[in-house]
Amino acid sequence: MNTSYLSSIQRQFEYYKSLGDKTFAQISEEQFFWQANEESNSIAIIAKHIAGNMFSRWTNFLTEDGEKSWRNRDGEFVNSFKTKEEVITYWEQGWDCLFAAINPLTEEDLEKIVYIRNQGHTVIEAINRQLCHYSYHIGQLVFLGKMMQNENWESLSIPKNASKNYNTEKFNEHKSRKHFTEDL
Repeated sequence: MNTSYLSSIQRQFEYYKSLGDKTFAQISEEQFFWQANEESNSIAIIAKHIAGNMFSRWTNFLTEDGEKSWRNRDGEFVNSFKTKEEVITYWEQGWDCLFAAINPLTEEDLEKIVYIRNQGHTVIEAINRQLCHYSYHIGQLVFLGKMMQNENWESLSIPKNASKNYNTEKFNEHKSRKHFTEDL
């Protein structure tokens, strides 16, 4: 079970990263920094927060608390970037930090206890916590991108009114065990 869990979570993180990447590719520099109002976050700020969280959570993942003393969480919600490229570079560095922590994990690591703000989690619980956190925020940035692109949005899932054809295609294939991201 744990071997398939490790493989699955690696693919899940890759999948959510790809949703962000595909959203970034569809929006302009101006749209990247657009905010609906003072209290809302731009795509750039959401990406900055996700990456900032990744640096804190995944640096020395097995040996240090996931909330680092050097993290400035409040600063993650203030835009400090000038270009879309700067944000994407920071985003990529955050994902590199995550995968550097996740990829070497073994089954023996999964029941170890790690801490986030002094709260103990098994490695599985900590991974699941972060997967949910990132999917929440990536959903926000995908929604913003889709809203801004309107009819020019290229769907990142099954497009509207295409479910029947998609399902027909899937049910015409032989049953097999594979990760859902293999067909994307």
